[in-house]
Amino acid sequence: MPGSPAAADVHLPSVPPPREELWRPFIPARLGAVVLIAVVAIVFSLGFLILNGSLERLVWAENVLLVNRWMIPILVVLFSLVVGLSRRHLRAPSAIDAGFVEMVRGDGESGDYRQFPGAFVSSLASLLSGASIGPEGVLGVLVSEISAFLRPYLRIPKSAASGFDLAALASAFNGLIGGVLFTGVFATELQSGRAKSPLQCLVWNLIAGAVGFLVFRATGFQAFAEMIPFPPAGLTAALAVVAVLCGVLATVIAIAIGAWLQVAEKAMDRIFGERVVLRVVGAGLVIGLVCYVFPDLLFSGENQIHDFIADPAFYGAALLLLLAVLKIALFGISIKAGYIGGPVFPIIFACTLIGLALNLLVPGIPAGVFVLCIEAGAIAVALGAPLTAILLVSIMSGADQDMVVLLVLSIATALLLSAEAMKRIEARRATGVGGAAAGTR
Repeated sequence: MPGSPAAADVHLPSVPPPREELWRPFIPARLGAVVLIAVVAIVFSLGFLILNGSLERLVWAENVLLVNRWMIPILVVLFSLVVGLSRRHLRAPSAIDAGFVEMVRGDGESGDYRQFPGAFVSSLASLLSGASIGPEGVLGVLVSEISAFLRPYLRIPKSAASGFDLAALASAFNGLIGGVLFTGVFATELQSGRAKSPLQCLVWNLIAGAVGFLVFRATGFQAFAEMIPFPPAGLTAALAVVAVLCGVLATVIAIAIGAWLQVAEKAMDRIFGERVVLRVVGAGLVIGLVCYVFPDLLFSGENQIHDFIADPAFYGAALLLLLAVLKIALFGISIKAGYIGGPVFPIIFACTLIGLALNLLVPGIPAGVFVLCIEAGAIAVALGAPLTAILLVSIMSGADQDMVVLLVLSIATALLLSAEAMKRIEARRATGVGGAAAGTR
């Protein structure tokens, strides 16, 4: 009988709802708001990139970099002072306490759009200062705060806030990278399971990314697609082994960058404490002096990288490796000082130089295999987003299917090694804490 204990103990297998039921609740709902935030995000991103490019050409003219190099430290410190003052007086955010993913996501999780004026000034000054930061972090901060501001007016519930913000980022990042599929995968992987409906998040990201791609293409603005093209390398057993070894090296690079960020943060906290202006200006002085000697290390490196790819032999393997290490060092100093920016382009720059140096040392292996496999592995470990790393490197290099296979081998190796390394690091930390606790008893 229905009410009997025996009937209550019967567990019938659950029947999943039809596919139409999974899509029906959210496909018609709020699509207009998603399209609107996608248009707002891409239009703002285009305007910001145009403004930054115009100011950069005006301030950093060729005579500064080639003739009057003594102005490099002065300009870096000047814009660093603006960053520090905007943090102190305009409540500008920073990425000092952020991990790699948080640097890219921006400040959307907090939803404090009142920081936007300070964030705008600090972002522009950060990019113009020549610090080693990527523009993706700047767009992440600004677009997320615009999205947070518009959410109440578009009646986006709190449960959908993260997905809505990621749709805005999808449109902006699509414009920056120039790949319609990349944005949906990137933003979806960045959600890290936060959304209650991953399928809804994916649909929103794909729609917003398509809108951003179409608007960006219509303007003719230069994206980063095929920024670092390499000729096809083919697919052989030897290259597969090289890809695996590149994954090992990429793991070391990503973990080293993460460790350096922690060291830089602790050192700056100890030296400067709460003196936020002095912290940024001090970092600017270091950046300016290093870039006075090596002007190619200014900015994120997306423009300077072409000269290295065109003629790596002109620099030599030793200098390429030195510049890669310095780029990573300046990236850590920049982020932990309080500049706003992202990690992707500095990592790409450093990995590219390391790959070119390896090609000079082992000329029998195509440079593209070294460069792209190291880039993909390092980005996958840093962001914890393997599909994003594959798409990003593929879009920026125009990789063929053979190269994609090598990228997969490198990324798989890097993820396996990094997971094992993190287990051992956590185990050592737990042992250290336990030992300390035992010693105090």
